[in-house]
Amino acid sequence: MAAPVIETCHVACCANRTPNVVSWSRGGVIAFGTCNSVALYDPQVVNVLNGHTGRVNTVQWAQNGKSVQCKGHTGPVCAVDAIYTEYSKILVASSASDSTVRLWLCSEAKEAECLRTLSFGSGFMMDVSLALLPGSRVPILACGGDDSRVHLYVQSSGQLQNVLSLQGHEDWVRGVEWLSVGGELLLASCSQDCLIRVWRLRAKSGTDAGTKDDHTIIRMKEDVFEVKERVFAVSLETVLAGHENWVYGIHWQPPFYKGGELQQPLSLLSASMDKTMILWAPEEGSGVWVEQVRVGEVGGNTLGFYGCQMSPDGSMVVAHAFHGALHLWCKDQDKEVSGEWRPGVVISGHFNAVQDLSWDPEGEFILSVGSDQTTRLFTPWRKQDAQQPTWHELSRPQIHGYDMQCLAMVGRFQFVSGADEKVLRVFQAPRNFVENFANISGTSREKLLASSDSATLPEGASTPALGLSNKAVFQGKILGAQEQFNSISDQYQESSFHPLNLTEPPPEDHLLQNTLWPEVQKLYGHGFEMFCLASDSSRMVVASACKASKSEHAAVLLWSTTTWHQLQTLPCHTLTVTQMAFSPDTQFLLAVSRDRTWSLWRRDLPTPESPEPQFSLHARTGKDTAIHTRIIWSCDWSADSKYFVTSSRDKKLIVWGPCRFEDSGDPALLLDIKPCSSILDVGDSATAVAFCPELCCDNRYLLAVGLECGRILLYRWSASQEPAGGHDWSICGETDTSQSHALAVKRLRWRQTGGKSEIEEDSSWVQLASASADHSVKIFNINKRAL
Repeated sequence: MAAPVIETCHVACCANRTPNVVSWSRGGVIAFGTCNSVALYDPQVVNVLNGHTGRVNTVQWAQNGKSVQCKGHTGPVCAVDAIYTEYSKILVASSASDSTVRLWLCSEAKEAECLRTLSFGSGFMMDVSLALLPGSRVPILACGGDDSRVHLYVQSSGQLQNVLSLQGHEDWVRGVEWLSVGGELLLASCSQDCLIRVWRLRAKSGTDAGTKDDHTIIRMKEDVFEVKERVFAVSLETVLAGHENWVYGIHWQPPFYKGGELQQPLSLLSASMDKTMILWAPEEGSGVWVEQVRVGEVGGNTLGFYGCQMSPDGSMVVAHAFHGALHLWCKDQDKEVSGEWRPGVVISGHFNAVQDLSWDPEGEFILSVGSDQTTRLFTPWRKQDAQQPTWHELSRPQIHGYDMQCLAMVGRFQFVSGADEKVLRVFQAPRNFVENFANISGTSREKLLASSDSATLPEGASTPALGLSNKAVFQGKILGAQEQFNSISDQYQESSFHPLNLTEPPPEDHLLQNTLWPEVQKLYGHGFEMFCLASDSSRMVVASACKASKSEHAAVLLWSTTTWHQLQTLPCHTLTVTQMAFSPDTQFLLAVSRDRTWSLWRRDLPTPESPEPQFSLHARTGKDTAIHTRIIWSCDWSADSKYFVTSSRDKKLIVWGPCRFEDSGDPALLLDIKPCSSILDVGDSATAVAFCPELCCDNRYLLAVGLECGRILLYRWSASQEPAGGHDWSICGETDTSQSHALAVKRLRWRQTGGKSEIEEDSSWVQLASASADHSVKIFNINKRAL
């Protein structure tokens, strides 16, 4: 079997901001909705299921591999559940914001059939749960709604009949879930009234009537209904009070096999907006339901939990939060008697569109920025007992008040970022990050500290109340628990820094509070929101551009990274410059624009009067010479600095040059920059493009193209091939359905060689990172020999 050209190495993503969007299968795989896709996670994302055209709101495992579409709802679907009926048929219940609950029958023979539609007028059902009545194959459906009631429906004679409406909650019912145990059903319901109610459903027998008049036995009030000449009774089992805010999710521990027998523990997990999860169970002696374990966050600036799930063996629990983060706790096996739980390592990622990303100069970590107003750093974790490292978020250097748009690395541990504001901000890694990065990545701490001025490095950073700038925290300035506050404002610090000594990637609460980088500089000069950034390979110059509808605002600004003074203003374009790239030899700066043209700027020879870098316009396309007919989205340089490529909304890809004389180190002064390739039509808006820094085996150039539909294409281009006829291009790979993004690819970056690689430093493999509007960052291994 031929080796695959493209392998998915890592996917950084998080859960959508909806209840019921995470489900843990009996096989141990966590499924969660992320943007328009479903991610399967065990213990890293093993697959991504694409197909939906809108946000995935709810996910539920059914023990069957068949996939069918259930079409009929006219509003977003907010809850689903499924059970097996006879002959391997699956009964599915779904609730949507069109104020209906629908019942579907899915079989292998045909598509899903809508059996019944329940309409609730102007009301909404927040959650649904299916079960089979005790001792029968009759389905019963529970619906929790905004009328504070739990409605029970039974399928009888092909119809759904409302048999009971359970009252007691005083606010919207957010979750319902059945459990079958001992020939009876337990139904848990949770509500915005901060309470959980557990109801018991049992079949009444003829002997029940004999004890009806026995006043010495205290019984809960029973509601009775009849199905097929059998009588069933529902009574309130218990009310669980422990949460201090809305309870959004509940989940019974799944059954498991022990000693060859299927066992069903009586254990209920709940998740609340008070940032805690509670594990409830009845005491052995009295049978009274009590709180067994409470885990969660204290403090921080996050909203609470939207839902919870439990692993099949009950040893792990996971919650998903308002900002999409998964929070995992594992039962410490060494301390089973005391039942201690500790936070576990879990996947993380942006919860909105990822706009830009960059590898560090050594290729050892990735920085990404997104519309979720965060900058995130991902790096491989080299565990001692693991054959392959796994990628994890190690730091969240910037948590901002504006949507992030762009970034550029200007050193091993320094970067510039731009957001929907007029200011550029420069960040430098603190000592605590450098030390933890050494622990996680397996790099020498002394070597890393030697590469930065460790004597002046702050320990960490914190964000003051109502502030946007991360302030440096130095050793000796870290607030102790008993330290007296010097001023009124000190008492209201939103996040104080506490140094971490990490041996594994940090959980979400530490990422939010203790992994910030201090801001060392602000750059003022632009009149509108930042749009793109670029830095040269010597890390001496940064170019920036902002949103523009007039030529005076579309100028590119150049900055010195040593003094952070503005070096130059480069006016040329009439609309927003969408992307820029310095040539690898630092001699050229390329800019592409919304005005459908590109401009090429050449570095001037230094003089004693102006030793700092200066650039002059070398070439450009105008209205008469422009080939692209729509906005040019992206550009990049070949590793030898001879050619550059542009990609556009007009679906065209064009290589331009030459920018150097053949076999010469001098930049071409008089060569005419013109198309060197045939015009490649990639079939969709080409939103990102990148030249691979290494040539293919046949000395052709390798390019990656990201499309608006989310696919990534690999092309080989031959500079020696005659462009006429289009034979200079050949497609050599593309992402399949599960590898592709669900929305537009925003940025592609090849990993520069030189750093450690988890692909065993094999010269036949290169790595490509992609950022997308579907909230994900993906890293692909590309097999050059299989191209």
